[in-house]
Amino acid sequence: MSLSLCSCAEQVRKLTEQASIMRREIKNLRQQIDGSIRAHKKQLSSIQSMLTDCMKHDDRLPSVTKSPSQSPGGIKQLLEHGRIQTVPIGYINSCFAVKTGTPRQPTICSSSRASLKIEPSVFNNPEHSLVGLEQYSHIWIIFLFHKNGQMSYKAKVKPPRLNGQRVGVYSTRSPHRPNALGLTLAKLERITGDTLHLSGVDIIAGTPVLDIKPYIPDYDSPKTRTDDTNSEYKQTSFTDPMDLDDEPDTLETSSEPSSEHSVCPAAASDFSSSERSGSSDILEEVKNYLRQQQLFPENPDEDKNTDTPEGAAVGTNPLSSSSLRFGHEDYSTIAAWVRAPPVSNLDVRFTPIAEKELKEFLPCDSTDSTRPKFQFLKGPDEAVAAIHGILSADPRSVYRRTRCQDRLFYFTLDTADITCWFGDGCAEVVRVKPVQSSELTNIV
Repeated sequence: MSLSLCSCAEQVRKLTEQASIMRREIKNLRQQIDGSIRAHKKQLSSIQSMLTDCMKHDDRLPSVTKSPSQSPGGIKQLLEHGRIQTVPIGYINSCFAVKTGTPRQPTICSSSRASLKIEPSVFNNPEHSLVGLEQYSHIWIIFLFHKNGQMSYKAKVKPPRLNGQRVGVYSTRSPHRPNALGLTLAKLERITGDTLHLSGVDIIAGTPVLDIKPYIPDYDSPKTRTDDTNSEYKQTSFTDPMDLDDEPDTLETSSEPSSEHSVCPAAASDFSSSERSGSSDILEEVKNYLRQQQLFPENPDEDKNTDTPEGAAVGTNPLSSSSLRFGHEDYSTIAAWVRAPPVSNLDVRFTPIAEKELKEFLPCDSTDSTRPKFQFLKGPDEAVAAIHGILSADPRSVYRRTRCQDRLFYFTLDTADITCWFGDGCAEVVRVKPVQSSELTNIV
């Protein structure tokens, strides 16, 4: 009798769990339907407003030039109202065929590769538009998130790195935005004719590219711009009350003094020569550090305490982490969760079978047709680095990470189908198989 009761209780428990899962799925479906309805209403209102504006413009334009696309005046009016018709300059040919497993940021997988061919419909001579671009090492790519599925968006989103916490969409790089535009930085490997060969990309194959621009640190890096504006400090005399000579005790309290770049009061006259050497940046950052220490003390009244020993004076006046910024943070600030997210990186390992299967792949420039070959990657070592970068950042969605019981994960890298398993704090690659011929056409 007791066995039958235990069996019934177990059945009831399983049915209760299944019912709970079904309720959650129904709730998710309802939310998706509501989002689709809202997106549909927004699109209808947008179309209605566009039709109304077009009718107004048609009434103002002469009868001969009714088409805004053919009339310079009509084009000017559309531009002034921020309505333009974008034309892709090319489409990405990437080692990532689908969204699943594609890194969310380019620095996650620096060994990923792609190519971009400029469409001949944009320029009669596409290669002419790339003249001079070979002088740059990196380029900005402005593209369209063409795989969003629907044009719905919300004011607050849940970035995967925040593990479900909501923040404003404009404080993230979420693809679900009012205008589904993406921006990424890629390394320019080489240019052959009208084709750019790139690395360190986070874009899937077939992505429409709207524009490319060269990356120029002098203009795009806040650190470089700040160095230029603060160049006057490099010529400041040491008689300045905020200069290094007025802080000998503070410098002597450093627990790990540098043997290569030592700073002392007697070296004030040699400061100009040290600037010409490689230590100018270090000295400038030390000056910024000391300057902020004087500007942002937490307890300024303690400076008047003459009973405190000089060696302990620095320790009793800790600087606020919110006001003091040193190094790269002295030039720009970012949200704390970007560098210290609640989701930690995972350890990545390969099973012996996966390692053996991955070694069967040949580099992209191989002529051997008897074994599987990469289309973009230069060999198994580069593939290992790419897989490690992708999995260590945990490419799963928040739902799969927190609610889904299935720990298997599948994604495609170049011409390889990867099967992996996620455990507690780790990801293990189980199998590496060549993609099927039908899937390969999506990459090529």
